[in-house]
Amino acid sequence: RPSDYKSQERAGGRGASVTRAGYEAAAGARRAELALPWADPFGGRWGCAGPVAGSPWAGPGPGPAGRHSMLPRHVQRLGRDWITHWNGSQILALNSPVPSCMRWAGHYPPWASFPLPISADFSANWRFPPFFGPWRQFPNANWHLDNYTQSCCFHLPNPSMKSEGEEPLTKKRRLSGQDDTLTPEQETNLSNQKEVSCLSVAQNEEKHGSKKGTIKRHWEYFCQQSKTMKIARNKGSDQNNTGSEATFDFTVMSYNILSQNLLEDNSHLYKHCRQRLLFWTYRFPNILQEIKELDADVLCLQEVQEDHYRTEIKSSLESLGYHCEYKMRTGRKPDGCAICFKTSKFSLISSNPVEFFRRDIPLLDRDNVGLVLLLRPRFHCKANAAICIANTHLLYNPRRGDIKLTQLAMLLAEIASVAPQKDGSFCPIIICGDFNSVPGSPLYRFIKEGKLNYEGLAIGKVSGQEQFPRGQRILSIPIWPKKLGISQNCVYEIKQQQKEESAGEKLEAAKPGNTQEIVIASEKLSSKLRHHFKLSSVYSHYFPETGIPEVTTCHSRSAVTVDYIFYSAANDDTAAQPGKEDSFCGGLKLLGRLALLTEKDLWTVNGLPNENNSSDHLPLLAEFRLIER
Repeated sequence: RPSDYKSQERAGGRGASVTRAGYEAAAGARRAELALPWADPFGGRWGCAGPVAGSPWAGPGPGPAGRHSMLPRHVQRLGRDWITHWNGSQILALNSPVPSCMRWAGHYPPWASFPLPISADFSANWRFPPFFGPWRQFPNANWHLDNYTQSCCFHLPNPSMKSEGEEPLTKKRRLSGQDDTLTPEQETNLSNQKEVSCLSVAQNEEKHGSKKGTIKRHWEYFCQQSKTMKIARNKGSDQNNTGSEATFDFTVMSYNILSQNLLEDNSHLYKHCRQRLLFWTYRFPNILQEIKELDADVLCLQEVQEDHYRTEIKSSLESLGYHCEYKMRTGRKPDGCAICFKTSKFSLISSNPVEFFRRDIPLLDRDNVGLVLLLRPRFHCKANAAICIANTHLLYNPRRGDIKLTQLAMLLAEIASVAPQKDGSFCPIIICGDFNSVPGSPLYRFIKEGKLNYEGLAIGKVSGQEQFPRGQRILSIPIWPKKLGISQNCVYEIKQQQKEESAGEKLEAAKPGNTQEIVIASEKLSSKLRHHFKLSSVYSHYFPETGIPEVTTCHSRSAVTVDYIFYSAANDDTAAQPGKEDSFCGGLKLLGRLALLTEKDLWTVNGLPNENNSSDHLPLLAEFRLIER
């Protein structure tokens, strides 16, 4: 028995050596009988000339034939016992060179609870199991991750987590509708299929030179002219020199970049991620690279952490030609919203922050914010042309639809005060952000349809985030108090009164108070919200060929659409939803968009964040053309 052998070995003496020899002979017979390759963990396949001198694989024997064990005994026993005590000085001799052509395979036969090393290409993904980290446990190991990964790559998978590039098994079964239990034969087949799949993926990546863990998102065009102009710009031509001198085309991105503080406060949402991918020092270069590659003219960013904005984000974006406006949340959460635009395309007319927290209104006790900019195009437009860009991040809580609707009304009221033109119409409007509401929900329909009758609507059903909402309280009528100063038409009441006066509806001087009271009383009894904007969504939220939902965010708990780009569509915009009243000075024509992905697509790269996408949200990107009246 191992325990008897260990006690005698510790005692020393001849008896211990005899017992040791007998134990090794018996163990060798058992290994031969079971055909387990613990004595030769490489199975005679080195994949290179042989072990490097001084490496942990160099055994006392003559070479890779495998008469003698090339791993410590406790590593061999790992396949049978799984739990082994590791010493920092023994862990694979981290200070010693190792063969650069070896890695630990993530796939192995079902009878082996210990992965077997095989020859493999080092472009394959890798990570360390929990007993390798955290790194501070081994202060004596002179070891650097960056240098180490340049020469060799180990993949020692944690049984509870699949490597990136593989869909988690339970997630795969759930998506495919399979039962969670598999027979041993099915597990063997699945393991073999994974080995073949990984080999084919690695060969395909080597052939095409693609980056591991990347899903290609294609551009969807809505007019041929847009495609031609985009190709021309990619070849280096500038919009000023193109033939269509009467048009102004620009791109807008909406991107929740995931505040580092929120990531750490909600770590349960990222259990599927490898730890090193969640550090800001790893994430920010990836996010900045995405912004560079997509090269949008306007950026609407959410969850922008204030200290990161001040020290890194602002300066980095300014070096790319952007002017940045920022509004931080009013509470203890140090993140906010930012709108950044290229100074070569726009000039700033006004910047208008919106705070949703009101100390004197108990309903509005949350610290979410919004930001509304009025921009002027620099060329191809009339002197008084303007575009209104709004950005927000509404409250997450699925059970507080009353707060969400009130915050949205406050944002719409600010837009209504910024966007009017001299003739009374509105300039083109784009509203971006994380609305924490799903497509088809009452809040979503209110934005697109411009009206919502909320009588009898449960407070937990406003955003549609929960299939079985827990907030069953009915929305009050009205939702927000009169002292907020915003009407049921989502405009500031002072502005609405001025508009009525300018339209010839000024109250008689003899009876101003009574008439005003009647108007307010009738509005209080109304359960209908309205806004005067003609808004369409850039994305359709479902793939037309399959009906599968698009997703904009994907983490351990959910994969849904909560991010949107809404825009005021021109009359000739074929991508816009029909049947809305046109109250705009011209409008916007949607030329194209960056396609979204399905939940299944994202789990093929281990969800979000992953090695190449460093937020739990996808960036949304659309191209517009300004249509002037």
